[in-house]
Amino acid sequence: QGQVVESGGGSVQVGGSLTLSCTSIAYTYSRRCAAWFRQVPGKEREEVASILSGRGSTNYADSVKGRFAIYQDNAEKTLYLLMSSLKPEDTAMYYCAAQRFTDYSTATCSPNSAEYDFWGQGTQVTVSS
Repeated sequence: QGQVVESGGGSVQVGGSLTLSCTSIAYTYSRRCAAWFRQVPGKEREEVASILSGRGSTNYADSVKGRFAIYQDNAEKTLYLLMSSLKPEDTAMYYCAAQRFTDYSTATCSPNSAEYDFWGQGTQVTVSS
């Protein structure tokens, strides 16, 4: 459950699209929160999207709302982040994450990185003009 393989990063021009993915047994569980975070040097790690698939609940940071989509495919054991209309401000190291335990009574997942237990190794996304 703790082993996560992350891929999909790269360089793209402004307005382009990119899809990130993470594969792990952690993404076979619909009652555990999964999320994508990103971080740039000197800044706090921020959540960009989260999902609790069993509840049909997703949440997005305002900065990516309408441009990014998070999706979990339990059969594929894969978490996706579909990014479009990319901006230079989206340039960051992106990390996928999953919780070991989730309070299933909640409708949304925590945006706090400390609440997540399993992490991908990170993949760099660079958006240039």
